[in-house]
Amino acid sequence: MLKRLRDALWKRLTDWLTRDLPREDIPPCDFDRLRYEIRFCDVLLVEGRSRVSGIIQSLTLSPWTHAALYIGRLHAIDDPALRELILAHYPARPDEQLIIEALLGQGTIVAPLEKYRHDHVRLCRPNGISRKDAQAVIAYAASFLGFDYDVRQLLDLARFLFPYRLLPRRWRSSLFGQGTNARTICSTLIAEAFASVRYPVRPVLRRAEDGRVMVYDRNLKLYTPSDFDYSPYFDIIKYPIYGIDSPEIYRSLPWEELGLAPPPPPPPRRTTAPTPPPPAAEDDGRAAELAQQARDLLDEVEGEKGPD
Repeated sequence: MLKRLRDALWKRLTDWLTRDLPREDIPPCDFDRLRYEIRFCDVLLVEGRSRVSGIIQSLTLSPWTHAALYIGRLHAIDDPALRELILAHYPARPDEQLIIEALLGQGTIVAPLEKYRHDHVRLCRPNGISRKDAQAVIAYAASFLGFDYDVRQLLDLARFLFPYRLLPRRWRSSLFGQGTNARTICSTLIAEAFASVRYPVRPVLRRAEDGRVMVYDRNLKLYTPSDFDYSPYFDIIKYPIYGIDSPEIYRSLPWEELGLAPPPPPPPRRTTAPTPPPPAAEDDGRAAELAQQARDLLDEVEGEKGPD
């Protein structure tokens, strides 16, 4: 009885935290073009609209609150067993574009790319990854399908990103403690998938005593969606709803005045050099004193030389 009550309360809480709030504007990306250009093993970043997304934005200082791994259509996956595993978790159509993601309240799931049509999204493309390794990344992520979301890791990450001095001491010792390895969060799942093929996301570089540069991976539990945006090893792909590729096409955008104050006019251009400020009174006295000392020194030198 107690367990059922606890589960019911937890479900209501997660539903409240993850429910998308209505948008007041249009997402600034061209989803149809993005859907056409997206490639196998791309990382999809999402600017979430839920209450928990707002918390993540405040902690990470980034608009990106969720990350998903694009796995393409079923025929893009080489391993037949992996295709069967994905179909067991989501009855996909042959032409349906799919992603793998870990969500609070749902765990690691397969979902259609179309679900993010009305969101602001961005692509992060692993530069130069081989087809074999891309398949291995997808296989690693798919191995977590059906497992729960790691709520404890999310809370630990929030405590880690929160200003450290404001945390009570008793809350600091158990960060990233022992947990179930099968549970994960969205960014850690994808970071671990790329780490499984030794593809770097945001590694730490250190120079050894012999001068060699060594590469070390960061704690994979510390990754957030913004790390894929900041990574030098991922190309950032944007498809704005109004492209400005052609010269001066930005001048034809359908700007609409919202009653805001216009930008102030530029200051008048100077036609002459600015007049230097007059010296202060104490500077005048000091200058006169130095001039008198120079004259006295000159008189003394001339007196020592005598008449010619």
